Amino acid sequence: MYLELSLRYLHFISIFTIVGSLAAEWVLLKKEMLPAEIARLSRIDALYGLSALTLLAAGFTLWLGGVGKPTSFYSNNWVFWLKIGLYSFLGILSIYPTVFFLQKSRKTLPPDVPIAIPPVVAWSLWLELLLLLFIPLCAGLMARGIGSMG
Repeated sequence: MYLELSLRYLHFISIFTIVGSLAAEWVLLKKEMLPAEIARLSRIDALYGLSALTLLAAGFTLWLGGVGKPTSFYSNNWVFWLKIGLYSFLGILSIYPTVFFLQKSRKTLPPDVPIAIPPVVAWSLWLELLLLLFIPLCAGLMARGIGSMG
């Protein structure tokens, strides 16, 4: 019981951290940024990535670890698979901004020379935020047994 509660709590807190860090990236992003600002975004993005991995680990443990609901509750639900697909797509979308922030934050650049941010970075973050709106909806539907194929 305590293991399940701990995993669900970790899963929940990871979701909040993902949303908060992604929203922070979106709010702080500008068309041109100084190297120090990009370094800050890179640290926020690292928190986002760590939270995404924590969410994944807790979620997989809840699904396949025999903790809580049986594995078949999730595996036999098309809404669950939609949720997994959206989360996977979210991860794929986050690759370009992460690589961009890492590359620019690791280069030794003059601190007062702004760096142009490619529009694809902003579009990726915006699309990630949009996808985040649908994942909790899927979780709520799934928890009520909607989408069950068995």
